[in-house]
Amino acid sequence: MATLYVVSSIAGAGKTMICAGLGRHFLNESKKTGFLKPILAQDGLPEEGADEDALFLKQVLALDEPLDYLCPVFRDGANLENKIREALTKVAAGKDVVIVEGGDKLDSTSLEIAQGLDARAIIIEGYSGGLSPDGLTRKYKDFEKYLLGVVVNKVPVKELPTLKSELLSKAGKAGINILGILPEDRILLSLTVGELAKYTRGEILNDADKSAELVENLMLGAMNVGSGVEYFDLKTGKAAVIRIERPDIQMAALETQTKCLILSGSAEPMPTVLNRARVKGVPIIRVKDDIATIVTRIEAVLGKTRFGQEKKLPQLTQLLERHLDFQAIYQGLGL
Repeated sequence: MATLYVVSSIAGAGKTMICAGLGRHFLNESKKTGFLKPILAQDGLPEEGADEDALFLKQVLALDEPLDYLCPVFRDGANLENKIREALTKVAAGKDVVIVEGGDKLDSTSLEIAQGLDARAIIIEGYSGGLSPDGLTRKYKDFEKYLLGVVVNKVPVKELPTLKSELLSKAGKAGINILGILPEDRILLSLTVGELAKYTRGEILNDADKSAELVENLMLGAMNVGSGVEYFDLKTGKAAVIRIERPDIQMAALETQTKCLILSGSAEPMPTVLNRARVKGVPIIRVKDDIATIVTRIEAVLGKTRFGQEKKLPQLTQLLERHLDFQAIYQGLGL
């Protein structure tokens, strides 16, 4: 059995996304795949959100093991290597490969987990515009024995050609295997209707069953109703942010392909707007704050939310097939 350790040096780099994509790929290739996300608790409490990631991978990989096997919590770091090996044994039976999701630091704990599992490690780097092979070499030197390669994630499309030509050649000379350079993808960075309600601190007034729908674009209300339909037709799969005092603009947005309306203000929406939204199956989110505050809250979380929507998996699968070196991964794991 092979053990693949997926870790990063910063939060939000995309570990869960990569784990889900790799897991689906292995399953499609008839590899029996397991999952483990060990958590080293701070102050006796699990890391917030850890169970959501494990639950999502349990669903994605159709795993039978209970959640506490997939996401064991270690109250301290004492004898960590032995504890990690015991945790792996509980999820490894009958598997060809087990994917282990690590933390957000390349520290001594991450290295101890790699050692305890005798795993091959993939390090996920969230693109920041300042990647250098020399810097990466220094950062990864302790992982040299276990390092399978590096995946650079969320690269702006316009910067992709330059980064590929520069990083691939220089990293190779530095002895670093770049397994993939993944471009930013609007769908993978998108929020759901429910997440928009959560992060804007709003209330869903109707069609709450559409909370899992993905929102790909954000549009602010048009200035006048005459251009409203034409304006909102410019983008599909969108959330339209409109002042609650403008039912004319809201009705215009509802005549186009809209995933939800976000209405700014504490008043109640007009009954005609609510009725039309229900007929069209478009949720309305009412937020008591102004539009500037709403947009600021959305921008603060774009691209930083946890990867937990199965609707994104087809897009993720296509992205990895195009940009990830699966042959090198299979060879490195001995699969």
